[in-house]
Parts: sequence; C-alpha cells; structure tokens
Amino acid sequence: MTHFLDIHKTDPADLRRIIDTARKMKDNRDGRPKGAADDERPLEGAMVALIFEKPSTRTRVSFDVGVRQMGGQTMVLSGADMQLGHGETIADTARVLSRYVDLIMIRTFEEATLLEMADHAEVPVINGLTNRTHPCQIMADVMTYEEHRGPIKGRKVVWSGDGNNVFASFAHAAQQFDFEMVFTGPEPLDPEPALRGLITVERDPAKAVADADLVVTDTWVSMHDPQSAKERRHNQLRGYQVNAELMARARPDALFMHCLPAHREDEVTSEVMDGPHSVIWDEAENRLHAQKAIMRHCLGL
Repeated sequence: MTHFLDIHKTDPADLRRIIDTARKMKDNRDGRPKGAADDERPLEGAMVALIFEKPSTRTRVSFDVGVRQMGGQTMVLSGADMQLGHGETIADTARVLSRYVDLIMIRTFEEATLLEMADHAEVPVINGLTNRTHPCQIMADVMTYEEHRGPIKGRKVVWSGDGNNVFASFAHAAQQFDFEMVFTGPEPLDPEPALRGLITVERDPAKAVADADLVVTDTWVSMHDPQSAKERRHNQLRGYQVNAELMARARPDALFMHCLPAHREDEVTSEVMDGPHSVIWDEAENRLHAQKAIMRHCLGL
C-alpha cells in the first residue's frame, strides 16, 4: 500500500520521480482542451473518492479534473454527506469505502482523521490538507520553482507570516529536496517545535529575505482559526506583509508564491501578486499536474 500522507514520510527519490512525472504529463497535454483525456489513461475504470470536511476550490477542482483527464471517475463527498467520525468510526468508513473505490483523497481538520483513515483503508489514501500539513500544495510549489529557475536544491526559500500547515510542509520539503528554509514571523506564531531542526528563524523580515530565491506567504487567518483571532493576527503580522519594498531586498530574480486564496493588501499587496516576481497562477495550475503524478505514484502506475 502506497499512501501519500506527508512529504517527510515519502522517500526523496519517490518525491523526485513524482515531480518528473508531473512535468512530463504537463508537457504531454500539449495545449489540448482542459476536458480532453490524456493520451495515457492510467486511471481508466478507476473510481476515486474525494472527501472534503473543509471548503475547497483548488484541491477539489484539480483532483476532479486530474482524475477525469487520466480516464477515471470521481465521487465527491462532503463532511455533511457522510457519518465520518460521528455515527460511524473513521476506521469503519475507511473499510467500507475500500470496497467501493480504488483511491481516497481526504481534506480534513485533524491529522488523526487522516492517519486513522490510512491505517484502516485497503486502498491508497492521499492527504489533501489537514490542520498540520498540506503536502500536495508544496509538491506543486517545488514543481513551479523548478520550471522557472531550475533545481531547488541549495536555494534559499523565505516564508513570511504564520508558521501554519502550509509552512510545515515547506519545512519538510526543505529536508527532502535539500534547500534552505527561513521562517520570519512573530514568536507567538512560530512553527511547531518539531520543525525547528529543519529551518532557520529570523525575526526581521528585511534581513530574512536577503539573497532569497523564493519568497512565500499565506493568509494571516487560516480556515481552522477562530474569527476572534482575526484582529490579533493582523496586528501581529502587519510587519510581515510581502510588498514591493520587501521583494526588492530579495535576489533580483526571486520568485513569489502564495497557495491562494489570498487577501490582497493584507499578507501580500496586489503590486506583488500581479508583478514580475509572481508565479502564483502557474503554481495554482501545477496543483493539477503534481496531484496527477501523486495519484499515479500511489497506484503504482
């Protein structure tokens, strides 16, 4: 059984093969209509369950389109559609779904839900996001960086903002792909202690981005954060906004990424989002290609 639960739980050689496969599959699309099938249809006849306990745009659309392009079918389920962890245990749900589908992608709140699903499923399980990590996003980010600037190995990546789940997966990727990861943000929003050995912390964002090859940020208030935290987060993070002045301190050819959705003029200005450093739309598109490669990896195709 080959699950894709987190970047640090996947062998670096497998991660590299996933990126290489994603790039080949993207090249082979050759400008054809989005709804047209790939020449290869490795998921022909396969059924994929896409489970969403959290709202989603990019994850839902990219997985759904990706399965269809590879010849498979999808069953999209929301938390309201299921008895996940309520009327039925997660373990029992995993056992039942395994009798109906060939692959499960789950986007959920608690990491424990993902792990219990994987422990009891008889088919591969993919982490579409938890409160702790977001590995599919970072695979797309690595792919995007390498499309524009070549190998990410040895590069300097700077995260400005909250040490959240997306940052955690970036820190895991730094270890697996061998690049430098710098966190700049207020101490109360530091990443979890387990990540400290994988990153460098620099409180001053201007110093942090010096010689950066890539600058990344995310929303100041995550989906799982209470709305009561909004004003406090804005006060804490205002000095870590990615704006033109901050980007000017990075390398001249530095890229900017954001996993989206973005709150323009909060964590990043429109000038940066729409400016020459930004590759956010390529980054969003590459969710599709990276996840297609992840599905193939999980199914051994």
